[in-house]
Amino acid sequence: MTFEIKRLNHAVLYVRNAERAAHFYRDVLGFVVAAHMGDRAYFMQTNAATDNNHDLGLFSVGDGVPGPTRGERVGLYHLAWEVGTLPELASARDKLIEAGALVGWNDHGASLSLYAQDPDGNEFEVFWAVPKEEWDTRAAGTALHDGQLDIEGEARKRGMLPLPA
Repeated sequence: MTFEIKRLNHAVLYVRNAERAAHFYRDVLGFVVAAHMGDRAYFMQTNAATDNNHDLGLFSVGDGVPGPTRGERVGLYHLAWEVGTLPELASARDKLIEAGALVGWNDHGASLSLYAQDPDGNEFEVFWAVPKEEWDTRAAGTALHDGQLDIEGEARKRGMLPLPA
């Protein structure tokens, strides 16, 4: 029997304080609370139209629990959330900077990516997918840019300016 994985439906994270984490995902990334079990668990949906019961689950495990590792043990590296436009990516960048959560960025050729951490140190990516027909030509150019991300330059090339302030 064969089967086909359609897409990732949702992610669930253990966090020190689910209520605090829910506020972060709501205030910074625009998620909305779909349901919660007191302060022990929050089930959230993205702010886009979704058919999912939830896109992100957050479960409290207590303030004294150590944070995630960075490659010292087997485990999740990061989650990736896709936005539909470059102006949305610029807006996400600004919100992540304002929250003190942005930890990196990269032009991968196939995607333009921002990397951030939630209050518990869980890493996630917010990215814009470069149109597939550009992948081959951008891959060669990406090496020249050393992965540097220029959202405004990419938006300018595509006639998507001005970006939101």
